Amino acid sequence: MTLIRVAWTDGADQSLGLPSYATPGAAGADLRANFPPNLRPRGVLIWGQSQEAIPTGLRMEIPEGYEVQLRPRSGLARKHMLTILNAPGTVDSDYRGEVMVLLFNAKGTWTRIRHGDRIAQMVVAPVQQARFEIADHLSDTDRGAGGFGSTGTR
Repeated sequence: MTLIRVAWTDGADQSLGLPSYATPGAAGADLRANFPPNLRPRGVLIWGQSQEAIPTGLRMEIPEGYEVQLRPRSGLARKHMLTILNAPGTVDSDYRGEVMVLLFNAKGTWTRIRHGDRIAQMVVAPVQQARFEIADHLSDTDRGAGGFGSTGTR
C-alpha cells in the first residue's frame, strides 16, 4: 500500500478528516470541500456554465513515481451536472501546495457547494516518465494515421 503524507493548510477544518475510501473495493478516496471559516456557513455558489476552484484544505507528499488523479464523483455528475473541468486532474509528486478541485457546473442554473461536501475522488496511480527521440520513420500499423472516429462506431 502506497503512503501519501498529508498536511493541513492554515485554517483548514481538520474535523472533516483525511481522504477516505467509501468501501473496501473503492478505487478512489473521497475529497471534501474545506472552506475557510468565513465561507463555511454558506459555502460557494457555482453559477451555470461556470467553474470554481474548491479548496480541500490538504497538501500532499506523493512518492516519486506516483501521481494523484482527481476524478469527478458520479453522484454529483448525475444529480447536479457537476464535473471536474480538467478531469482527470493530476497532482504531481513534486507539488506541495493545496489540492484544489476545479468544479464545472454544466447546468444552466446555480449549484451550492457546502463545507464538507464530497467533491471529487482521488486515485493514486503509478507514472512512468519516457525518453523522447526524433525518428526518421515510424512503424506501420493497420490503423495508421486514422484519428477521431476512425475505428468505427462500436
